[in-house]
Amino acid sequence: MSSSFSFYLVLLLLVGSAKASGRGNKCQITQQTTAGIGVVVDYSSRVGKEQKIAMKMAIQDLFHSTCARLDLHLKDSQGNSAGAIAGAINLLNSKQVVAIIGTLTMQEAALVSEIDHNTTKMFPIISLPSTTISPPTESRQWPNFFQLANDILFHKQCVAALVGHFQWRKVTVIYEHKNELSSASAIMISILSDSLRLVNSEIEHYRAFPSLSSLPDPDGFIDKELKKLRSKSNRVFIVMQFSLQSAVLLFEKAKQLGMMDKGHVWIVTDETASLLDSVDSSIKYNMQGVVGIKTNFIETTRTFRRFKTRFRRIYGLQYLEEEENSSPSIFALRAYDTIWAIAGAMKNVTTKELSQKIESTSFQGLSGKIEFKNGMLSQPPTFQIINVVGKSYREIAFWSPRFGFSENLIKHSDMKERIENGSIQVLGPIYWPGGLLATPKGWIPVEGERPLKIGIPARGAFNQFVKVSYDQERNETQISGFSIDVFEAAVKHLPYQLPYVFVPFNGSYDELVQQVYYKGLDAAVGDIEVVADRYRFVEFSQPYVSSGLVMVVTVKPDKLKEKWMFMKTFTKSMWFLMIVAHLSVCFVVWLIENEHGDNLELKGIGAILWFSVTVLFFAQRERVQSNWARLVLAPWLVVILVVTATFTASLTSMMTVSRVQPSALDVETLKRTNATVGCNGNSFIVRYLINVLEFKPENIKSIASISDYPNAFERKDIAAAFFVAPHAKVFLAKYCKGYINSGPVYKPSGFSFVFPKGSPLAFDMSEAILETNERGQVEQLEKQMLSSYNCSSSIKLENEDSIGPGPFSGLFLISGFICASAFFVTVVRIAGRHMQNLSCIRSMLINTRIWRWASISLTLAMSCRKSKSQCPTRSSMVKPNSQGEKLDELERNSMSTGMVIITQH
Repeated sequence: MSSSFSFYLVLLLLVGSAKASGRGNKCQITQQTTAGIGVVVDYSSRVGKEQKIAMKMAIQDLFHSTCARLDLHLKDSQGNSAGAIAGAINLLNSKQVVAIIGTLTMQEAALVSEIDHNTTKMFPIISLPSTTISPPTESRQWPNFFQLANDILFHKQCVAALVGHFQWRKVTVIYEHKNELSSASAIMISILSDSLRLVNSEIEHYRAFPSLSSLPDPDGFIDKELKKLRSKSNRVFIVMQFSLQSAVLLFEKAKQLGMMDKGHVWIVTDETASLLDSVDSSIKYNMQGVVGIKTNFIETTRTFRRFKTRFRRIYGLQYLEEEENSSPSIFALRAYDTIWAIAGAMKNVTTKELSQKIESTSFQGLSGKIEFKNGMLSQPPTFQIINVVGKSYREIAFWSPRFGFSENLIKHSDMKERIENGSIQVLGPIYWPGGLLATPKGWIPVEGERPLKIGIPARGAFNQFVKVSYDQERNETQISGFSIDVFEAAVKHLPYQLPYVFVPFNGSYDELVQQVYYKGLDAAVGDIEVVADRYRFVEFSQPYVSSGLVMVVTVKPDKLKEKWMFMKTFTKSMWFLMIVAHLSVCFVVWLIENEHGDNLELKGIGAILWFSVTVLFFAQRERVQSNWARLVLAPWLVVILVVTATFTASLTSMMTVSRVQPSALDVETLKRTNATVGCNGNSFIVRYLINVLEFKPENIKSIASISDYPNAFERKDIAAAFFVAPHAKVFLAKYCKGYINSGPVYKPSGFSFVFPKGSPLAFDMSEAILETNERGQVEQLEKQMLSSYNCSSSIKLENEDSIGPGPFSGLFLISGFICASAFFVTVVRIAGRHMQNLSCIRSMLINTRIWRWASISLTLAMSCRKSKSQCPTRSSMVKPNSQGEKLDELERNSMSTGMVIITQH
C-alpha cells in the first residue's frame, strides 16, 4: 500500500514539474519528435537505482531546456550477463530505440552484435561501468560501442601508489567475478600486478568471489574464504570490483573474524568507495579504518547543488527505506551526462550518423569533461583518498596520474579551499583498523606457521663472521659469529616474533643468493656483500656494516732512510728558510753591535758563527748591548723556541713509530709486473678482479681460509691479497706485523641480509638494523670479535707529509720584517755618518781583524809593485809577536806607503 502511494506521489511530482517547466518554456509538445533510448540496469543494486533516477531527471531537464522529448525504455539486467544480453536484444528488436545505455561490458556487447549484427551496427551502445579496459589503440573492433568510464590503468596506478607510499611489499587482492563471459578480471589482476611491481610490491594471494545472487549460502562462503586468508601472513587486503551488497557482507564477516583489528589494512576501490555516502552508520561501523579510492568530481557548482537537492528528494520518495542515504554518486552523474550526450548528438543527424556524432561530443557535465577517445573518456581522472572514521569518512588526499599525491594537482577552487582550511591533508594521519595511528606493517607471523629457513655460508674464509661447528657431546650443529650475533640482535627489535632456523649452505655466496631467489631458502644471513648483479634476484636489507674492496700487501721497511730520519721532520724549503733566516738575523745583530766598534766580543767571522750557534740553543754568553740588536733578536728567539718544540715532537713521533713502505703501491704495479694475487674464491671478488680491475684469470689464486694467506705470502705465491673491508680488518688484527693496506678502497658497499624480492621482512629488518646500529650494539659486537686478537698494529705509511713553513709563516714574517727594518736603518745610519770621510770607513773596516789583514795585504802588494823592492814574506806577515808589534808596524808601513801611492797618483 505504501509503495503504491509513493509511486503515485512521485508521478504527480514529475507531471507537475513537467507542466510548470513546459509553461515556462512555452514548448509545443505536439510538434516535438519523440525518440526512444533503451536502458539496461540492475534494478536491485544501489548503482542501478541511482542510474534510473538520474536518467529520468536528465529527460526532464532536457525537455525543460530544449523542448527535446526523449523516452526511456528500461530493462532489468538482474545483475548477470544473461539478463543484460537479453534486455539489450529485446530493446533492439522493439525498433523503438536509437541507442542503448547500460552496464554492458565489451564482451557482452560483442555477443549482442553477433546475434543481431545488422541491427547493432547502426545503434550506439554506451556502457556505464565503474572502470574499463582500454581497447587496442590500432583500431576499434566495435566503433558503435562507448564506455563512459576511465581506463582501469589509472585506478590500478592509484592503488599501487598508495601501496608504494606505505611500503607494503605484498598484498592480497579480493575481487568479485560477476561476468563469466568476460576476461576483464584476469586483465585487471595483470594490470595491478604490473603497477605494483613498479613500487617494489607484488600480489601474494588473490581470491575471486562469485556474485552473491549465484551463491546458495553467501554468508558461509565468505566466512570460509576469509578464514583461509586469515591463516596467511599477509594483512594488506585490496577489495576491487565488489558490489555494495557484497562489500557490506564482506566487512561484516571480517569484523566478526577479528580481521578489522590492529595490524590489518583494507583498501576499497571506486565501486565501493563512491557509494559510502549511501550506507548507514551501522555498516560504516564494520568498516572503521578502511581506506577508499573514489573518483573525484566538483561538488560546489550551483548546477550540482540543485541536482543533488532534487535527486535526494526524488530518491527518498521512491525508496523510503534508503531515504537517509540518498546522495548521488559518480555513477548517477555519469548516467545523467550520458542522456545529455545522446540528446546533443541527435540534433540534425540520422540514426546511422549518431555514433560518429557521439564520438565527437565534448562538453562539461556534472561528472566532469565528457569527451571520448578510443571509445572511453579521454580526460584522466583525479581520485580522492578517503578514510572511514566514525559515522562518515575523512578526505585525506588527492591523487592524479600526472602529479601523484601532490597539492599541484588541485585544479578547482573547492579542492584547494578544503586543503587550505585543513579538512583535507595530503596523505595526513590515517586511522587504521583497530584505531591504530601508526602505519601497519602489513604482515604478521601466524602461529603454527613453519619457521623461516635461513641459509648461512658454511665454507666462508672468515669464520669470525659465520662459524659452523658440530658439537659431538650435544649431537647438534653450533652456529656462531659476528653476522649471526647482529642478526639475532636485530630480530629482537622486530615488533613481532620471528620463527627461523639456520641452514648451513656449502656452496658459494652467489649460489646461496640464488637459492633465495629460487625459493629453496627463505633468506640468507652472513658476510654477504651487496653487489649490483645480485639485485636482479633478491632484495637486500640495510647494510649492517660498511665494506669495500681492500688490497693488503706485505710491508717493506725503509732502513736506508732511517739514518736521516730527523731530516724528514721538516721539508727542504723549511730547512732552507731556517738557515737563511738564522744567518740573516745573526749578521744584522753583528752589524748593529759593531756599528761603532764598541762590542769587542763580536769581532770576526768566527765570533759571528759561534754566536749563531749559541743563539740557536739559547746559550750565548756575548752581551748584546744595542737596543736595536735586542729588538731583532727577541722575535727570532720566539721563532726558534716554537720551531724547536715542533721539531722535538715530530722527531719523537717518527722515532717511536716504525715507518715502512708497502711492497706494492697499487693495482697498476701488480698488473705491470704480472704478479699473482689471492682472494676468497667463493666470493664476488674473483669476478670483480677480472671484470673491473682487469686482472688475468691465471694470476688470481683462490685461498680457502684466513690462515692460508700468511703462508701464501711467505712462499711468494701471491704478491697481494684482496679482501672486503670487514675481512681486511680481521686479517690485520690477527696478523698485524708485516702486513699493511695499500692503494684505494674499491666499490664501497656493505654486508647485508638477503631476502626474496618483495619480502616485507627486508623492510622490517632494515628498520631493526638501523635501530641496532643507533644503540651501538653492532659496534660493540665488532669490538668483541676483534678483541680476541691481542695485536695492535702501529704501521704507518711513508707518504706522510713533512712539516713545511706554513704553520710558522706568521712568526717568520714578524721576525723578518723587524730584521729587515733594523738592517735598513743601520745601513742608512752608517752611510750617512761616514759618507764624506772614506778614511773613516776604511779605518772602521781595519778595526775588524779580517778587514785589517785584507787592507795590509793589498797595500803592501801595491807598494812592492811600484818600488820593485823586496816584499815581506808571508811568515813575517802572519806571525806577529804576542803584543801585535809586527802587525802594527806593517800596518803603519802599509798606511804610509798607501798614502805615498795616493799622493803619487
